[in-house]
Formats: sequence, C-alpha cells, structure tokens
Amino acid sequence: MGATAEQYLQQLDTGRRSDLPETTAGTLRLDVRDNGSTDHWYLTISDQQVQVARSADEADLVVGADRWVFDRMVNGQLHPGVALLRNELTVQGNMQLLMLLRRIFKGPSGARHPRELGRAAMAARASGRSAAGARGERS
Repeated sequence: MGATAEQYLQQLDTGRRSDLPETTAGTLRLDVRDNGSTDHWYLTISDQQVQVARSADEADLVVGADRWVFDRMVNGQLHPGVALLRNELTVQGNMQLLMLLRRIFKGPSGARHPRELGRAAMAARASGRSAAGARGERS
C-alpha cells in the first residue's frame, strides 16, 4: 500500500498547483476517524495553492470518513464521488469543493490525465502520417 492520508497531508506541497482552478477558493476540513478518535485536517485553498493545518475549525466543507477511506483516496484507489455514493464518507457544506479532493490527492501510480493521453495519441498519429507521407513522396 502507498502513503497514508496522514503522511500525504503532512508532506503536501504548498506551492502553486496548476491542476487547481484559478478561481476556486475555500476551506475543507477532513475528519479522519480511527479507533474511536478523530483527527482533523484543515485545508485552505486559494490562488491555486493548498495550505494544510491541524484544526477542528469550521470550514466551507467538512468531509468525514474512516482512516482507510482517506488512505484509499490518497492513493488513487477510491474516487471521492464513489465513496460518497457508497456512504463511506459524509459531507456537510459546499459540495462543489468535494471534487477538489480528487485533484489534491494524487492519482494511482503511473496515472496520466486523459487530456495528456489524448495529446500523445494525436501527436503519434500526426508523426505517423507525416512519416508515411514522406515515404510516399520519395517512391
């Protein structure tokens, strides 16, 4: 298994993240339940940056789940929307911020964004056509 949610959040890069929408701002509190206790992680999102703190302060969106659910989301093994539909996590507040978790948490190892895959496929087709065209002109 990869990193735990706690390990990931502790080392989360606070620099600019181009994968976050420029206009999105808000606060999320992650309530991570384990063995009868709850750890609180407070994420502040603004200007494509994420600041992480340990706090139980009120937030625009509060997401609660067992530790194993957050661990699976961090490792790209569980989409937040799927976890919500399975009642594996609870949310209260601005639901639009829920999908930011998918961008904040890394995907599975080796995963690539669909747009990146599409661009690579288009480039491969274009280079294949130009090579075939060049061969045809020489014949």
